[in-house]
Amino acid sequence: MDVRKSINTSHAVLSCDVCGRTLLRGERADPYIAGGSRRMVCELCEARAANEGWIRESADNALAARGHGGRSGRSFFERLRAGRDDGTEPTAEPDAGSRRARLARSSRPDGEPARPEPHGDAQPPAPPSERHEGAREPRQVHAVPTNADLKMGRALDVFNASPHPRRMAGIARSLGTPSITVLPSETEGSMVSIVVAWELCWYRYEVDLADEAAGVRVIGQGAELSELGAEEQHANAAADEGGRLALAA
Repeated sequence: MDVRKSINTSHAVLSCDVCGRTLLRGERADPYIAGGSRRMVCELCEARAANEGWIRESADNALAARGHGGRSGRSFFERLRAGRDDGTEPTAEPDAGSRRARLARSSRPDGEPARPEPHGDAQPPAPPSERHEGAREPRQVHAVPTNADLKMGRALDVFNASPHPRRMAGIARSLGTPSITVLPSETEGSMVSIVVAWELCWYRYEVDLADEAAGVRVIGQGAELSELGAEEQHANAAADEGGRLALAA
């Protein structure tokens, strides 16, 4: 006669209170608090329990421990009721904005008007020195000669101190000696034009004697001498081998 042996296990049967499934051996369920009741939740349903507002029992115990170890274990409403019982009013915790406002008022000298605090991410306006940073430097005004010869001589000095003479010398080695015409402006007392011309090309430069720091500017160039005015084709200056200019004697 066969004798069948029954095997009894000590495995406790657990079921998940979210999905209702009986947990298999080795699966773990964590206790949660929901509506004042203790619920068991499997690992697969933890997200659903959190979405339903269920609180993990271990997290609830940690919050309770921190609350008892803090500065005050009672909520604001509990402190309010306790204050009414003993005849005192509880003081609300000041927020960060009010603390900054009191600090600002305490640091101001007597009689100085309060300054409005910036809202949000607003930044205070930059000082004038920063707002104008990167702007052009103030124009350095020089005394402009009234005599035409002095104007032309001063303009040639500014030209000779610039990089342009070296370029002129390089072109002259290929095209020969240029024709130089220096003319003060008839409408602007500080402007002097310098025309450097060869048979195959010409360049017109401008010098502002009232703003010599601006240097020499190229304001025109071409390939035909007919493009120049009649007064610009009458040379009154010369260039040496280094490209430096001088008025004709």
